Formats: sequence, C-alpha cells, structure tokens
Amino acid sequence: MKVYLSGAMEFVEDEGAGWREEVTQWLDKTLGHSVYNPVMESENLVKEYSAESYRDWKKNDIQKYSDFMRKCVNRDIDIVRNETDYLICLWDDGARKGAGTHAEVTIAYECGKPVYLINKLPIDDLSGWIMACSREIFSSFKELKTFLATQFPSVNT
Repeated sequence: MKVYLSGAMEFVEDEGAGWREEVTQWLDKTLGHSVYNPVMESENLVKEYSAESYRDWKKNDIQKYSDFMRKCVNRDIDIVRNETDYLICLWDDGARKGAGTHAEVTIAYECGKPVYLINKLPIDDLSGWIMACSREIFSSFKELKTFLATQFPSVNT
C-alpha cells in the first residue's frame, strides 16, 4: 500500500516535514506501507529545475513562480490519482489557508480513495466539503494510528 501524506506546506514553518517523517516511519515499521511525501518531492523538483529561490519568484517573477508551481501541482495530482491507495491529511490553519490540501483531498475522494483526516481545528471551522470528502475524521495521530492498525494487517504479525 502507498499513502499520500497531505497537509500544509506553503503556510507552515517546516513545510510539514516533521509530522510527515514521523508518520512515514510508523507506517513503514507498523504496517509496511510506503508513502508519497510531497515535501521530499518538492525538494526533488527544486533540484531538477534549479529552482532553489522559487519562493522569491512569488514576489519577483510571478510567471516563473507559477510555471514552477504548475510542475508541482501536476506531479501531485498525478500521484494522488495514479500512484497511491489512500490519503492521510493533517487539517490545520496552514491547510485552510492554502489550496493544495483542499485539492488533494477532493481528488482522492473523486477517485474513490479513502481520506483519513486529522482535524486540528474546532469542528465549527472544519469545512463541510472537506468533511464530506473524508472517510474518517480523527482528532489526533494516536487515534488515526489505532484505527489504521485495525484496518490493515501488521507486518509484525
């Protein structure tokens, strides 16, 4: 099984690398699932297209920024549609402010892939659209892990 790790990148300090690394290790060790980590893929695209200063382009060269971001968007859409089995999403203020997480959740839903959402917002602030696209909603990673451990056979059994 391959999991897409969806969540804020643009509007969070570490681009969401911390939680993704922890979840990646747990999924591999406990369930034997691999992940698609958009933070790592973004780093690969930055290298591939010599886009180390792409964040500056947002202010200084909108067309160049948009062209690079389009490559990122196209890659992520393709991965969600064609290369992953389900999606884990961290929904917080950073995700709400951006757009990519909204799209990834919607695309996974449209493709019939389960979306497991960890909601860090008050329930009144959680979009009905995102709720509708989510198969299950959790308030913590601990709850998610307990659920996934019951859904998928463990590699340790």
